[in-house]
Amino acid sequence: MSDTALAVFRDARKAQKEGKQGIVQRQRARLAEQIAYVRAHSRYYGELYRHLPEGVDDVTLLPVTTKQKLMDRFDDWVTDPELTLERVRAHADDPSLVGERLFGKYTVTTSSGTTGRRAFFVMSEDTRRIAFTVATRGMSHVLSPWTVVKLLAARWRTAMLVPTGGHFASHVVAVQQRDASRGVDKRIFPVTTPMPQLVEQLNAFNPAYIECYPTIGALLATEQEAGRLRIKPAVLRLGGEGLTDAEYERIRKAFGAKILDLYGANEFPALMVKCAHGWYHTHDDWMVFEPVNADYRPTPPGEKSHTVLVTVLYRREQPIMRYDVGDSVLVRPDPCECGSPFMAIRVRGRVPILMNFQTAAGREVTLSSFPLSLQVELAPGVELFQIIQTAPSILRVRLQLRPGNDPDKVWHEVHEKLSRMLEEHELSHVVVERGTEPPELSPGGKLRSVIPLG
Repeated sequence: MSDTALAVFRDARKAQKEGKQGIVQRQRARLAEQIAYVRAHSRYYGELYRHLPEGVDDVTLLPVTTKQKLMDRFDDWVTDPELTLERVRAHADDPSLVGERLFGKYTVTTSSGTTGRRAFFVMSEDTRRIAFTVATRGMSHVLSPWTVVKLLAARWRTAMLVPTGGHFASHVVAVQQRDASRGVDKRIFPVTTPMPQLVEQLNAFNPAYIECYPTIGALLATEQEAGRLRIKPAVLRLGGEGLTDAEYERIRKAFGAKILDLYGANEFPALMVKCAHGWYHTHDDWMVFEPVNADYRPTPPGEKSHTVLVTVLYRREQPIMRYDVGDSVLVRPDPCECGSPFMAIRVRGRVPILMNFQTAAGREVTLSSFPLSLQVELAPGVELFQIIQTAPSILRVRLQLRPGNDPDKVWHEVHEKLSRMLEEHELSHVVVERGTEPPELSPGGKLRSVIPLG
């Protein structure tokens, strides 16, 4: 699976032109190849699939996997014996190595997502090339010739608003893009930057292209509408969580820019791209996307699923096979107006979380959950966490630590990080209290890492 980016792009366009038949043929052939590969090279999948017949190309015959099951068997899950959890964790625990490749060939990222549980992921250059090359075929409605002219006229000046200080996927990719850029000014802006300072910095930089989480884009749109932010980007690339259609339209109007909306994760970067009609389209030639109910039975088009199972057909080093994503989706029952032959979906999960506070002077401050989660996730020793706003000026933090860590020492670092970030946003009066109880699951059996007031 070492095709060039050009070869991958040409095949992706060809599959799109051939329609359903060409897409299904590629999916089935690649699925059979992927199953054979993981059975031969992953001890975990070898055991999991030992009861299956040879030459399987039916994804529904495969058992379901989850993040926790895979992380519990990390060394057996990966297909390269060099990739042990100990080595990957050591790399991820060193912030000075952000963007550098493990063994010179693997990009390492970490994630807690909305679950508050830290996980480690590795991605080869083959995986990255296929993921992002295939995704470009869904971007034509945004990267039109006129938009590209505007970007080139501004020398594609790019602002990347990402969580910094750790091996978070958006930070790692931003560092790699910045370091690899030639003649393009790409700058990283930490999402923890207080809004007044961030507005000042962006006004001075005047980016033509912005990459950020949708909630950050919404907060910037408010600043633009108020006249404090005065920039004219041609494109905003948003991804990582979902907003309402009205909010996306508000952001677009505030900046007069095109919105490039990607849906992806550490497990499957650039999984889908939203079309001009507001539907995400799956890359069915390189993945299998299964909306299912709570019993993992198929959910009919037009009905909201309980979750979705994803099988990635281009990821060899850390295979993702019938992986329970946890997001609820709805598949469109009729063809999309954009003409795409790929499945069209709306994502009902990944609802962005905003927390509202007031400064001591009475000014409203709205923070995305990402900067808050970031402070806890960066503290060494944290296995699982939950931040709860129990009152307008009180945050209660529940921690579950990895074995061998001093609870008082870890709490001191978590408290210091959160307090420092709050102080930077003029919220030094907000109390950060230590929860003695462990993180708790929701009635639906999921763990929410950040819970706002009310």
